[in-house]
Amino acid sequence: MPKKKVMLVFGTRPEAIKMCPLVNELKRHPDQFQTIVCVTGQHREMLEQVLKVFHVVPDYNLQIMKPGQTLYDVTCNVLLKIRSVLEKEKPDCVLVHGDTSTSFSAALASFYQQIPVGHVEAGLRTHNLYSPFPEEFNRQAVDIISHWYFAPTEQSKKNLLAEGKSEKDIWVTGNTGIDALDTTVRKDYSHPDLQWAHGSRLILITAHRRENLGAPMHRMFRAIRRVMEEHPDTKAIYPVHLNPKVQEAAEAELGGFDRIRLIKPLDVLDFHNFMSASYLILTDSGGIQEEAPALGKPVLVMRDTTERPEGVKAGTLKLVGSNEEVIYQEFSRLLDDPKEYDAMSHASNPYGDGHASERIATILAQPGNWPNNN
Repeated sequence: MPKKKVMLVFGTRPEAIKMCPLVNELKRHPDQFQTIVCVTGQHREMLEQVLKVFHVVPDYNLQIMKPGQTLYDVTCNVLLKIRSVLEKEKPDCVLVHGDTSTSFSAALASFYQQIPVGHVEAGLRTHNLYSPFPEEFNRQAVDIISHWYFAPTEQSKKNLLAEGKSEKDIWVTGNTGIDALDTTVRKDYSHPDLQWAHGSRLILITAHRRENLGAPMHRMFRAIRRVMEEHPDTKAIYPVHLNPKVQEAAEAELGGFDRIRLIKPLDVLDFHNFMSASYLILTDSGGIQEEAPALGKPVLVMRDTTERPEGVKAGTLKLVGSNEEVIYQEFSRLLDDPKEYDAMSHASNPYGDGHASERIATILAQPGNWPNNN
């Protein structure tokens, strides 16, 4: 097969964490692939941190981020700015990841130029277009456009088959986010905040999701604080998202408590090592639901729905929503009941073995897997 020009497009920190291992894997095969990296800058500082950790230098940076940007801004700016890049490079395929507005817009732009799209982390579903918003729409829309479906799990494959996608275009690869842990988690890692927490059960918190802004987030944080106040052997670290609404809620409900540290966002290397050092995690994130089980960490998911039911079924995750009493009860249970904790921490990880990027590269290297056998 002639060398293929593969363009990877991503723009947020979570996308970068999961796409950089694939970038580096494709670059290990220069005889088979010319690898082009285009970042949109949907996130800026947080994106640059990840690129640095994985030693990935973009060929293009669309730099779309601006203060107070809306979904309209992100979608339109990616769609318009990536046009000239696609026209110049004429890639044989474009790879996008997951469920961001960058992924949707880049896939749509590629479709307009009839460039085949590969969807990394395809097939995740809540089946509710407004939860999470706008991510559920984005990933469903990308899957309408795609030619290659790199599904992380068998359940994701089943979702795609149920929607009429062709089985010959679907591959279960595992999740590339698990691949990233091999680069980032280190035995000799140290950090002043982890030294502060030494000797306590460390609770790691993340919360930023759009549907949780406002009253739900205040309820979540109140529940966490109540449990922390009742368990003096715990300390918590919360890398607070840059969104001013998140920062306001965190300061209002968690500020001023000497066993909870509100810190600036961590780069991916730091964050993965904080996860590795933690006792348990409370989050409304998506990727953490996959990464934490690989590290043996129970996760309470502060959302009403999840597109990662495999983790719930396996017992590594528990959905607790944003109800204050539910979070209080489930968080307390994990701290008070060793059997419950052990069951979650030793459940098998359903999201892969750390070789997803290798599988994707192997699939793309096969001529028969390309449209019209190109």
